[in-house]
Amino acid sequence: MSDTDIFKVLADPTRRAVLERLADDELTATQLREGFAISQPAMSQHLAVLRGAGLISERREGRFAHYRVAPDGLAPLHAWIARYRAFWPSRIDNLKDLLKEMDQ
Repeated sequence: MSDTDIFKVLADPTRRAVLERLADDELTATQLREGFAISQPAMSQHLAVLRGAGLISERREGRFAHYRVAPDGLAPLHAWIARYRAFWPSRIDNLKDLLKEMDQ
């Protein structure tokens, strides 16, 4: 999945909130739904999208599914951020140099 596709998946505030909650602990869909004003089928759809994007994984225990963050799924986002992290320091240094020249 491309970084653009992952950004589309994370554009939904509910999916971002679910991912945030899973960053701390492994939870079931019922536990994840607590605090959200959405139905169980809606939560299942959000989880399916996050699973399809490779951002979360599922572990079955009896009739319960436990969800957790899949760190490898975040690799495209990490790579995208790393590209821009390398870009900004040199730009800021150039801006500092320009401002020093303007002060003189």
